[in-house]
Amino acid sequence: MKWIALIALALAVQPLAARAAPTLLELHYAPLENLETIDVNMIGTAEFSIDMAAFCLTDRPVIAALVAAKARGVEIRIVLDPSQRHAWPELQALGDSVRVKHRGPLMHLKSYLVDGQMLRTGSANFTASGLKHQDNDLALALDDDLALHFESDFNTVWDHRTAAPPEAMAQGAAASRVQ
Repeated sequence: MKWIALIALALAVQPLAARAAPTLLELHYAPLENLETIDVNMIGTAEFSIDMAAFCLTDRPVIAALVAAKARGVEIRIVLDPSQRHAWPELQALGDSVRVKHRGPLMHLKSYLVDGQMLRTGSANFTASGLKHQDNDLALALDDDLALHFESDFNTVWDHRTAAPPEAMAQGAAASRVQ
């Protein structure tokens, strides 16, 4: 069954001229598996960079893993959807690494690229319920073509982002002081 899903994903995400099976693809399904653990572990492997596009980012362990990655020198770039609530108190530790998409369609991705090589994508939002309690999937692919395609699209969105709303970051700081 995983091979059928692997082939379908490879065919769906690659242009006709560039179709080739990914070097490595893992598929995981919540709630049978804890996708939060997979994300935290994957973020923990980063040595150089993490580029993340997220519809909703509130999962504290995932954010803590991103903060730890930044603390060890990993370059972090995150683009969030402006229509969603995010964990601003926790995200404040990432400073200007967090941006909000400025215009266009919803930032509905739940994806990130680690060190320009390992792509994580799927239906699971970066929320506790999305990663642990809802029917969602998470795919990991180690494939140069997929990584380049994501990076190209991510850079386009990153170039059209705005800084995280100052009021959200200020509210996050105030909430952190109260707690």
